[in-house]
Amino acid sequence: MSTKKKILLVEDDTNLGNLLQDSLELKNYDVVLKRNGEDAFNDLKVNKYDMAILDVMMPKKDGFTLAKDIRRMNSNMPIIFLTAKALKEDTIEGLKLGADDYMTKPFSMDELVLRMENIFKRLPKTEASTQNNFKIGKFDFDNTVRVLKIGNKELKLTTKESELLKMLAVYVDRILERQVALNAVWGTDSYFAGRSMDVYIAKLRKYLKDDPSIEILNIHGTGFKMIVKK
Repeated sequence: MSTKKKILLVEDDTNLGNLLQDSLELKNYDVVLKRNGEDAFNDLKVNKYDMAILDVMMPKKDGFTLAKDIRRMNSNMPIIFLTAKALKEDTIEGLKLGADDYMTKPFSMDELVLRMENIFKRLPKTEASTQNNFKIGKFDFDNTVRVLKIGNKELKLTTKESELLKMLAVYVDRILERQVALNAVWGTDSYFAGRSMDVYIAKLRKYLKDDPSIEILNIHGTGFKMIVKK
């Protein structure tokens, strides 16, 4: 059975698309190349992939719209955006869609492959890594099924939300260093991953606001600390 990671590459630039496909296949990835978002979406309905690499500006369906479609079908598939634009608004839009990384053209193949490999790294073992059920204030959190409950209210978390909350729960009342969390959940401590983690921390604060005894504090220059007031 093949152990190759299957990559969906969506790039309308013929030369760049062919170059990326050839280069990634030389790195032992199984790559399917599509030229527009619509064809890619139709393919995703019948085929499974380990990662999607999406050009932002594409005919028929742009990369952001395609990413939204992907997220509706699969909330866990890693997504890397490729764009010719380095606009802050695009980066923020990518973060909101749950992108795992964002690369501005031109970029080196070595850097792309390194970022892909970082994303594919499994969550490393951390202390209490075998624990999956936590009591956080008035909340019950089950990392196995990624469910956060308080009373009759139940919330299904994404994989990254669940992994990050698990780390905060493991380190409750202690400082969780940014670099530790980034490498564990994102597989990299890059600037982009750091920005993405800040977005996820804000989401977790919103989810936990139903219990005012819970706070996630920013420890300047160090990381985060989740405290539960008695």
